[in-house]
Amino acid sequence: MNVFDFQATSLDGKPVDLAQYRGKVLLIVNTASKCGFTPQYQGLETVYRELHARGLEVLGFPCNQFGSQEPGTESEIGAFCEKNYGVSFPMFAKVDVNGDSAHPLWKYLKNEAPGVLGTEGIKWNFTKFLVGRDGTVLHRYAPQTKPEEIAGDIEKALQP
Repeated sequence: MNVFDFQATSLDGKPVDLAQYRGKVLLIVNTASKCGFTPQYQGLETVYRELHARGLEVLGFPCNQFGSQEPGTESEIGAFCEKNYGVSFPMFAKVDVNGDSAHPLWKYLKNEAPGVLGTEGIKWNFTKFLVGRDGTVLHRYAPQTKPEEIAGDIEKALQP
């Protein structure tokens, strides 16, 4: 089993088989529109635009589990991301990343790359997971780690 075995729902309500990203490097992020880390959308978009042609996909998963910082509907989230940050990478429908109702993809990501001291729970918005071309989870990054700080790791993962 790997990341490509999962499905998610796009912001516009369509099912997305993650197998369509097979052979790509993925940066999967839980996002929020009203968070202190929200400006990271800019960095995510920059990294996406710079490295997309070489095989990077950034996948954003809005989550309202941390301080109710993503209260909007899917259409409001999409409009906010586009208007304020020019987001062009794929965004998905709101998900839970912790608890019994956590999306299966997020349960898998947390299990494959535990956090500090082996904890699985996501601590806050903008936790990031780097996934290799083969669908294996390579690394987990804390919310305060800016996308530009992990560009080197992304570059390594993109190498053939």
